[in-house]
Amino acid sequence: MLRSLLLATATFIALPAHAEEKPSSPVTSDTPADAPDPDAQDHDQPNQEIVVTGTRARATADVLGGTAILAAEELTREMRPTIGETLAKQPGVSATSFGPNASRPVLRGFTGDRARLLIDGIGSIDVSNTSADHAAIINPLTADRIEVLRGPSALLFSPSSIGGVVNVIDSRIPRRMPESPLHADGIATYGSASDERSASGAVDVPVAGKLVIHADGSYTKTGDMRSGGYVLTPELRAQAAASADPAIQELAGLKGEVPNTAARTWDIAGGAAIIDDRGSLGFSVSRYDSLYGVPIRYSLDPAIDAEAVRLHAKQTRLDVRGDILTETAGIHQIRMRLAAADYQHSEIEDTGEVGTTFYSQGFEGRLELVQETHGEWEGVTGGQFSTRNTRIVGEEKFLPRTESNQFGLFTLQSLDFGALKAEAALRYEHNSLRAQADADIGNPLLDRGFDSLSASLGASYALADHLRLGINVSRSERAPTQEELFANGPHAGTQAFEIGNPDFTTEKAWESKARSRARATAGACRPPPITAASATISTTPPPARSRTICRCSSTTRPTPAITASRSRDRRGWRSSAISRSMPMRSPITSMPTSSIRGRCRAFRRCA
Repeated sequence: MLRSLLLATATFIALPAHAEEKPSSPVTSDTPADAPDPDAQDHDQPNQEIVVTGTRARATADVLGGTAILAAEELTREMRPTIGETLAKQPGVSATSFGPNASRPVLRGFTGDRARLLIDGIGSIDVSNTSADHAAIINPLTADRIEVLRGPSALLFSPSSIGGVVNVIDSRIPRRMPESPLHADGIATYGSASDERSASGAVDVPVAGKLVIHADGSYTKTGDMRSGGYVLTPELRAQAAASADPAIQELAGLKGEVPNTAARTWDIAGGAAIIDDRGSLGFSVSRYDSLYGVPIRYSLDPAIDAEAVRLHAKQTRLDVRGDILTETAGIHQIRMRLAAADYQHSEIEDTGEVGTTFYSQGFEGRLELVQETHGEWEGVTGGQFSTRNTRIVGEEKFLPRTESNQFGLFTLQSLDFGALKAEAALRYEHNSLRAQADADIGNPLLDRGFDSLSASLGASYALADHLRLGINVSRSERAPTQEELFANGPHAGTQAFEIGNPDFTTEKAWESKARSRARATAGACRPPPITAASATISTTPPPARSRTICRCSSTTRPTPAITASRSRDRRGWRSSAISRSMPMRSPITSMPTSSIRGRCRAFRRCA
């Protein structure tokens, strides 16, 4: 039903959405006077000093809990085919690596459901949190900016985001009227380590005064990852060379490329929005298709065949966003976001047969009421809901058919007394999960419900004009996922046997963090924020929901290529090209080198 609805909606992609008014973009007292409009398109996006996720646009120094932002030229330089590798060099962020095509961010050691991935405030609605070999359905090529949030702001989106949230902001639903009759952006990249070729383009066209139509598309193709040496470790090569089987002996000389790591991905989207001075309402429809391989787990036992699994992931998604400036009854603005997605991926064996197929359908929505600023006090209060149905079909099904529903209420309140700033967030959430009786898995009908309450409090104090010290304390409570509760079966992609426990209770975590942030004077380089101390304590250890039954070789973690602007090594190099219709700052290749101040300006790191 959902799939038919989404595909039918795609045929009406040029129809206008209905809206009332477009809000002006408020600038807080701590936002630089020349900061761009936070609702602007890519060519007018705020720089890395401004955070747009949350209540209103704020300077990074005022977002308690820590932030990391990629935008404009820096996002172009760090861009990789996956969201995990794109963010891997940010402070406090690493990435999972199940080959070059499946990678999620790891925030302060947390991943999966504990580090949520968002697209403009709404979840990616896929199954990437289920397993390391499942790619996240987020395309960095279409992102305008990426923000990593921790602390009180993260509770606006999920109580389970113990590590933080990653919010990918795009312009598929237009936010403002283009300044020209036709606005176009484009980017092309090449990476030699896997012969990676990618291209992306977007077009915005104003129609009839208030209507903006958007279209974008991207295509990426890579070959097998170059290993820069032998594929197997020295220990495994010695075992292979000593084998009596000729086929096993050949593995000892395997070098140069990691087999079965090639990929092909395309992504298209279209949207429209009606925009005026006090509000906007728009929608977008997108289609994502990716076929990629995961590294082969070679077996040194002749009786066990090595598996060369490929995954074919598809998603059709509908997004709706609206906002209206009210200026009445203490409410400054009302914001709304809705999304529905139909996702599936098939795990294809080396014979071409489909072994297992994952189906997931989901809805998610949120409503935010942004309060009027009263002196030093501002905030946002709202609610969020989501529903998800998951079904696995095939010989390696490890999860029964499940349904999960979530409803949450949240508030974030901020006080600004100049030198002293304080922020507090509170979130209540109810989760209900149901698993249908399944003879293959061996479970009866199971139904669980959880209530969780999470809170976060932070404060900072300015010791001088350019030095601020802060502390943040939070308590998070997370309901277990359907995989942690109901799984029971083998998973070929990770060669693990997934075992859930339907008696799990909520997971609780306490976190305390102290930090200092220094800002250089005008014209000087800005040093990065310094974290003085940080600790996360989980009062309930993360549930161990799987038991590994096969050990993968070192080929499952190849190192990606390094950008040309950083360094060059034997694996290869990477370059990128940008094409925009609007003026932009000089790319890194033409950066002035006559002075330190000139270099800082090119990187957008000056005060």
